[in-house]
Amino acid sequence: MIRLDVQPWGETLAEAQAAARAAEDAGAGVVWAPELHRSAFVTAAALATATSRIGVATGIALAFARSPMLTALAAADLDELSEGRFRLGLGTGVARLNEDWHGVPFERPVPRLRDTVAIVRAVLAGGDPIIHRGVQSIRVRGWRRPYPPARPRIPIYLAGVGPAMIALAGQIADGWIAHELCPPSELPALKRDGFDVVAAACCSVDPDPGVARRRAANVVGFYASVKSYARGFERAGFGAVATAAAAALHGGRQADLLGDLIPDEMIDYYTIAGTAAQCAARLTDFTDRADALKLSPPSYGLPVEETRAAQQNLLELVGSTA
Repeated sequence: MIRLDVQPWGETLAEAQAAARAAEDAGAGVVWAPELHRSAFVTAAALATATSRIGVATGIALAFARSPMLTALAAADLDELSEGRFRLGLGTGVARLNEDWHGVPFERPVPRLRDTVAIVRAVLAGGDPIIHRGVQSIRVRGWRRPYPPARPRIPIYLAGVGPAMIALAGQIADGWIAHELCPPSELPALKRDGFDVVAAACCSVDPDPGVARRRAANVVGFYASVKSYARGFERAGFGAVATAAAAALHGGRQADLLGDLIPDEMIDYYTIAGTAAQCAARLTDFTDRADALKLSPPSYGLPVEETRAAQQNLLELVGSTA
């Protein structure tokens, strides 16, 4: 059976911690902390202190929004805090997110990410000096971290959508994290010993399949409106829907409230939505292509009460199948 991981949701960090404890009790393998409305590292720290056995990971932390040295220090601190349970998940995000939101350069993202990982590993390994030259560089002399590491090596996972970024993950990382709208048919052939392939999906469980689909629709609509993903939607036969979603966004609609534009067949293609039995059957679709499946409850554009109910249903599904 594929390992089931969870991306806990919480209106507060305390609620996210409670969800992480419930995921641990349900038998999930790893809890993942995303980075959009909260800091991935602060969230991961909260999840680490609320649990004792389950793996804790950033999924994902933005690789370019911080210096590689700060990323390495945060990873070392989190591995100590979690007593060796931490996994560092990094991703580039898209150009607009980096340049407009965070004011950092995005050009040449593949070699930039390669350099970032090399620097993070060098800082974690210790030694003096720490020198790396590339698209991303560092030159540090006379500095050593005076604290013992929790373990010799922290696993680094890379997220990626395009072939070059996926290939980079296979070359330099310990694992790859799929986009949450990556159906099993589109997962790359990366499975091998010692490399952790983490598929991902929004999982919306409800006794009424129509309710489950409606809750999941907004996450598909959100990404359908993003220009960077347009080519992928076109390849899957949903180009017209993506064009309509992008037009609606530019016309003033909220990005997380575009689910009414998404047909049921598109929701079924990109998410796991339905009754508990239907969702459990869909989990097996990922077994041959991935080592783990990161499940997140639907939250985009939903009242908190609906997301809370959806997360409870998701945790019950994990508990019945993990």
